[in-house]
Amino acid sequence: MKNNIACATRADVAKLAGVSETVVSYVINDNRYVEKTKRARVLAAIDELHYQPNSIARAMKGKGSKHIMFIADHFSNGNFGELLSKLDTYAYQEKCFLSLCTNRDDEEFIRQLISRRLDGIIISSVSFLESRIQQLIDAGIPVVLLKNRDYNNVHGAGMVSTGLYQGAGAAVQYLYDKGRRHFLYIDRMSTRNHFSTMEDFRLRGFADKMDELGLDWKTRVITGCASSDEVVATIQSFMEHSPVDTIFARNDNMACLGLQAVVQSGRLVPQDISVMGFDSTDISRYVSPSLTTMEVEKEAVAKAAIQMLIDIREGKPLNDEGLLFPTKLIERQST
Repeated sequence: MKNNIACATRADVAKLAGVSETVVSYVINDNRYVEKTKRARVLAAIDELHYQPNSIARAMKGKGSKHIMFIADHFSNGNFGELLSKLDTYAYQEKCFLSLCTNRDDEEFIRQLISRRLDGIIISSVSFLESRIQQLIDAGIPVVLLKNRDYNNVHGAGMVSTGLYQGAGAAVQYLYDKGRRHFLYIDRMSTRNHFSTMEDFRLRGFADKMDELGLDWKTRVITGCASSDEVVATIQSFMEHSPVDTIFARNDNMACLGLQAVVQSGRLVPQDISVMGFDSTDISRYVSPSLTTMEVEKEAVAKAAIQMLIDIREGKPLNDEGLLFPTKLIERQST
């Protein structure tokens, strides 16, 4: 039995089912009548071999789907709204449609993606396994990674860095220059245990800059929380036992929870505690006090990601280093 989802061919299916490759084609495309028992044998062979149609071969015959998939761990972060809008605009200019999908960590998810003859996949995820990403690439699907972590074991993907590592370091330096020394970092919350490790560029950028400045950070990271209430309660508990003059959160939503925790504790922002986010989403402008944050160049990132998918499909060589777009400090009332 063949277990590699990318290795089985149409000829393999035909041989196992005892039919011609033409009959296999009729069953796959559902465009001709096939006698019931033959159809059943073909479908059983497809299932046993984990056969998936070759997306590159179909595209070369003019049968590309004009369909790009964007995959993330979740879409609740407001950062994705503007980025998705820009991606959709540039995809449509190339006569492609953009769909969204949450990462599912299993083999069936990969098989489903391969079977859809996608013209490309853009991934922004801290939990998507490198081995599964490589399966997509090996199946002939152009893949672009928005780098929020290292991808040392992925080969053949386009890489677009949104400046998370550099931005996190710049945020720490900005707060340090304002006299802040007792930092508290707020990690993501998750119900699936998807918390940051040192592979995550935001956390690593924060940690490396803190080390450079000689500041303690290893005991000052709020992580492992599954709900907003738990985040707020954990921050407040930490403030009761340790000095805190700065809260730096991995995104604006988490920074707003930091604001809530500070205000509820009777402290003032920014007089007692500065609060800073990341991503420059709408909420950072409208929360009170307005939130200092780091802005990602979403339009440039979106344009580069779509163009990179096109380049991969056309066989153009990839830059091993990928592209880097720096973040920009947006200073507001919270610091």
